[in-house]
Amino acid sequence: MADITLISGSTLGGAEYVAEHLAEKLEEAGFSTETLHGPLLEDLTPNGLWLLISSTHGAGDIPDNLQPFYDDLQEKQPDLSGVRFGAIGIGSREYDTFCGAIDKLDALLLSCGAKQIGETLKINILEHDIPEDPAEEWTGSWINLIK
Repeated sequence: MADITLISGSTLGGAEYVAEHLAEKLEEAGFSTETLHGPLLEDLTPNGLWLLISSTHGAGDIPDNLQPFYDDLQEKQPDLSGVRFGAIGIGSREYDTFCGAIDKLDALLLSCGAKQIGETLKINILEHDIPEDPAEEWTGSWINLIK
């Protein structure tokens, strides 16, 4: 089993690139990782350390590839008290629903008993052409919180 499971939700691939980049950085720091792009709830164990990376699409909506995971969590409300997680959202401040998807995911995981580690990073793509850069910086600090 991986030390950290990275879960990405993306419409155009940006969150997937960030997840893959962060997996490399986490492995360089000595962690084992598993990266899942749009997993189903049944693909995950209800314990361990998860890192969610999600873009927002539409009016604060969950990306299509992560919607089944989100719907399953909402419907089944599994006990995730064994899960600790970090969260990174990618969006545009041009919209009122900036990083709305990661806000919804955070709230749902917390309602299922998961414990968040650190603050959610919200990356404004208008300020960061390469979202991997602020995500990498945040992950460096996050590593100190999970040790």
